[in-house]
Amino acid sequence: MLHHIPLLDFAKTLAGKYSNKTQAEKNPRYFAHINIYYRPLDWSILDGPWFYSEQSYDFTPWNPYKQAIHRLIHFENTFIVENYSLESPERIAGSGFKPELLKELKKQKFCKRYGCSMHFKEIKNMHYKGNVEPGNKCLINREGKITYLISKIELNEKAWESLDEGIDTATDKKIWGSEHGELKFQKVQSIGINLIENWQNKLSID
Repeated sequence: MLHHIPLLDFAKTLAGKYSNKTQAEKNPRYFAHINIYYRPLDWSILDGPWFYSEQSYDFTPWNPYKQAIHRLIHFENTFIVENYSLESPERIAGSGFKPELLKELKKQKFCKRYGCSMHFKEIKNMHYKGNVEPGNKCLINREGKITYLISKIELNEKAWESLDEGIDTATDKKIWGSEHGELKFQKVQSIGINLIENWQNKLSID
């Protein structure tokens, strides 16, 4: 008999390839075609519930502009997605769609991005809303100015919507981010569901 494990449900919802192709085709002036991958890792790689993610423009899949490793935590009805940067991300670029490249992770060094974890709440079954952790400590240097990140994500089994903005630490004015609203993605492929189900014997039962 399988037990209900909230973190397992969240991981299944998160895992996938997402594309905003429809949004980009409707309004190419304002939205580029982007693909996002959230791929669960075999438990043996990092001994825990971890994910690899990457984001790339559709025309340059081998040159992602964002790559990260994430550890998942469930604490007091909050799903925490920690963010870690990679020392040599180019060595595993393309792992979103070529998972065999992830074997290189065991040779990688990575560093936690303090203040940059995403905190999600389940608002209804398999439907989550998340924000960057409180405190305005997720700092990003953009064109010589230090900004703190405001990030919002809404996620379910079929779709992902997100909005990122950078706020000047000195003036609290917006420096960067979309001027035309949220990025709207559809989940076009579920990834590694069987792998996630293999986590269940490792995860603590709530």
